[in-house]
Amino acid sequence: MKRIILLFSISILFAACHKSSTENGLYLASVASEEMMEMTPPASRPVATPAKKIENKEVDKKKIIKDGRMGISVDNIENAKSNVDTLLKTLDGYYARENFSSSDYESSFYLKIRIPATNFEPFISGIEKGENKVIYKEIQARDVTDEFIDLETRLANKRNYLSQYNRLLNRASTIKEILEIQEKIRPLEEEIESTVGRLNYLNDQVAYSSLDLTITKEKEFTYNPKKRDKFLERLKQSLSRGWFAFIDFVLFILKLWPFAIIAIAVVWTWKRFRKKAKK
Repeated sequence: MKRIILLFSISILFAACHKSSTENGLYLASVASEEMMEMTPPASRPVATPAKKIENKEVDKKKIIKDGRMGISVDNIENAKSNVDTLLKTLDGYYARENFSSSDYESSFYLKIRIPATNFEPFISGIEKGENKVIYKEIQARDVTDEFIDLETRLANKRNYLSQYNRLLNRASTIKEILEIQEKIRPLEEEIESTVGRLNYLNDQVAYSSLDLTITKEKEFTYNPKKRDKFLERLKQSLSRGWFAFIDFVLFILKLWPFAIIAIAVVWTWKRFRKKAKK
């Protein structure tokens, strides 16, 4: 009986030790796995992605790009240009480009105007007032809100990835790891710069509208005959040009002397052949 109790006690003790050993083994395996992850090179380790995709954030207002082209005909082009200068200064706009041209038929100003988007419609209304005659007018508005939100979301994600790479770079212990992480950081930084540049461009286009304005004044056509030289002077020029043309012709003929020799030889050979054929 005592022997049976002793064997039962030993079996219980053995089972408890086996359970403790199993738990310790699992713990050691977990620690080893974590250490292996620490020792894994960054290039082969997948970069942690955000647990939750950044949600598209609402913009304060729609992003609308307004631009257009417009042409007016005026009676006094100087006064019309002066009025545009005054109106542009009042509405905080500026000339991005300014060209003037004049011909026998018309005089024209070609103006590239940038003006705050809030003042775009008042500026056009000011141009249409008065005695200006509108020749053509084309205004368009483009909604870039979706593109703007998409760029901001991509920029936030790329900056998040860059932050994670920088943390890995600080923890890198070998030159190989440092170089591998830097190779991934470099194109990411270039993409961020490109996205920021695109966002800045869109913000500028939204904030300032563009208008291509042409101011035209038609002229009454008057025939102005060109002055010509006197008869004797024109005669001298004609004789001189004729003489030079004759000299050029003679020199051109002299350049053909090899062909003349070949032609004479061909004709002489042909005639001699005919004579022999007749005999």
